[in-house]
Amino acid sequence: MENKSHALAAGVFVLVVAAMLIGLAVWLTRDNANYDLYELTTKDGVGGLQPQAAVRYKGVAVGKVTRIGFDPEVPGNVLIRIAVNEQAPVSRTTFAVLGYQGVTGLAHILLDDTEQPNPELPPGPSGLPRLLLKPSPFGRLAEQAPAILSQVEEATRRVNRLLGDGNQQQLSQALANINQAAAGFNTLTQRLDATLTQRLDPALAALPPLAGDARQTLQSLRQAGDSVTTLATDIGQTARRLSAEGGAIDQITLGTQTLARAADQFSTATLPRLNRAADDAGRAARLIGRTANSVQDNPQLFIYGSGRIPPGPGEPGFTAP
Repeated sequence: MENKSHALAAGVFVLVVAAMLIGLAVWLTRDNANYDLYELTTKDGVGGLQPQAAVRYKGVAVGKVTRIGFDPEVPGNVLIRIAVNEQAPVSRTTFAVLGYQGVTGLAHILLDDTEQPNPELPPGPSGLPRLLLKPSPFGRLAEQAPAILSQVEEATRRVNRLLGDGNQQQLSQALANINQAAAGFNTLTQRLDATLTQRLDPALAALPPLAGDARQTLQSLRQAGDSVTTLATDIGQTARRLSAEGGAIDQITLGTQTLARAADQFSTATLPRLNRAADDAGRAARLIGRTANSVQDNPQLFIYGSGRIPPGPGEPGFTAP
């Protein structure tokens, strides 16, 4: 009979502890707020976003993601349904964007406002209002990265073509022709000086060789001029292509400005939010740890409270009821 009493007491204890744990879980997870449902639709990927992900309005938690699926009205679009606290100031100027939690890759929904009202989106088949979902900075950067790389590759290819072996050979040839022309001018000057300083008869006798040298010099000058003109034309065309509107230099500048804006937004918006989320998680972990230590040290406090435990059957001082 005594064994049956012990088993009954143990069973009642287990049931009471289980009921208290269930009640504690319900109490900790209770949510008495009223929520409004909204839908977001986008053609971009939503990697890292899961149901029950947080919805934040200017950094303040105001709801959660309730469903992720596909938009039946627009094939290929992703449809996200969110529940937002009715006290959140959602209006025509409110828009949504995906936010990422550091290196974990987990995403959440960020709500913010613009200065001008957004175009009103028609409700979907469910009849819920829809909010504008803008691409995230990382998404825009990923979309523009192939174009930036393509422009950089094109600029590099043109620079390599400008400094190619053919153009270098033409430049060397032009310098050689100019050197040859300078040597011819030097020879011509020396002979003219000899003609003026010596007698006229030797000078007249030397006119045929001198005329031949002059013709050769003029021919060398003509060749040098043609080579320099060709090289200058090629260089001018390449420079106009590089500096033209929408050319390689403009595309590289646009890509650099986009990278700078994305880095600035990441450092001014995302990092402070990550720090606040880490602080909140630390405080919750410390509170749960203190509760678990109290339960581990005295698990009977759920039945007898925190006072002295009365003796049980078979123990000194036990009095039958």
